[in-house]
Amino acid sequence: MTTHQHSLSFSRGVKDAIPLLLAVAPYGVILGIQAASQGIPPWQLGLMTSMNFAGGSEFAAISLWHAPLPVLTIVMLTFLINSRHIIMGAAIAPYLKHLPLRKILPALFLMGDEGWAVSYASAVRNASGMPDAKALPLAYYLGVCFPFYPVWVLFSLAGYLLPSVQDHIQSLGLAMAFPAIFIVLLKGMWRGNQTILPWCTSLLVSAATFILVPGYSYVLAGAFSGMLVAWLQARRGV
Repeated sequence: MTTHQHSLSFSRGVKDAIPLLLAVAPYGVILGIQAASQGIPPWQLGLMTSMNFAGGSEFAAISLWHAPLPVLTIVMLTFLINSRHIIMGAAIAPYLKHLPLRKILPALFLMGDEGWAVSYASAVRNASGMPDAKALPLAYYLGVCFPFYPVWVLFSLAGYLLPSVQDHIQSLGLAMAFPAIFIVLLKGMWRGNQTILPWCTSLLVSAATFILVPGYSYVLAGAFSGMLVAWLQARRGV
């Protein structure tokens, strides 16, 4: 193992994840507060956050939580919003394909937006001059992704049991941490001028779809439009 590979350890991954955890924790609290306001039992909230582990779809599901429970609608909406993980998984797959399936599947379960962004950016950055399989060690990937799991589950339950903390989140402006951290992640994934067109296309298409089409289809529209433009650029050698 080279010195470079050794530096991408589990502890290094945890260290890189810590700033993002500070942004995710307040949103977990807000999810718990919303679940409490909808009358969802805490054990159901715990099951949802621990088995689904995808914040966007959980916020959407809670917003639809009323009697009679629209189970099919919630299932379809959850699939639609979480379908972005298919794209994320495809993007990071070349850096994990050296692993056996029994290790890949649990690893991908832990792949949230923030953990994926840090891991993928690190893999792309380190892939220059080395095989893909060595650009993203499993230990580093788990160090980045795993901490988000207990933080999300525990802080959502804390928000459920301690709803008064919402006032502190709002007064301190901590809710802005979540969008701010994604801006920082985008900066880390910047690859020069060739990135502009796919990103702008994704932004405009998702914004137009959000305005014109009810529901959450803007997630897929933005993702696939950006991918299509990036693919066309690659074919043309741009």
